Amino acid sequence: MFSRWTTPILWTLHEHGRMRFSELERRIGTVTAKVLTQRLRQLERDGLVVRTYTPEIPPRVEYEISELGRSLGPLFASLSRWATANLGTVDAARAEYDASGRPRP
Repeated sequence: MFSRWTTPILWTLHEHGRMRFSELERRIGTVTAKVLTQRLRQLERDGLVVRTYTPEIPPRVEYEISELGRSLGPLFASLSRWATANLGTVDAARAEYDASGRPRP
């Protein structure tokens, strides 16, 4: 169910509300269109994302977080607090690792 992109997708939809594919792709930044499509399909299947198709010309498809997905809000808040408190330490660990000459993952 969860992959590398699950949290950024759900977080973005949670924070910014309903949006089209291209806007979601732009806000996340580094995800490829193929991977974003796959993840959105899986999240829709899991009931965490709602896909709305509007038959107009051109067709419009929008995505939003479902009520089930919204129930992850406290988890997002905890992750945000953790990141705020620890990203400096993570950056320092990365710098130390990179300076050691070991190969990057």
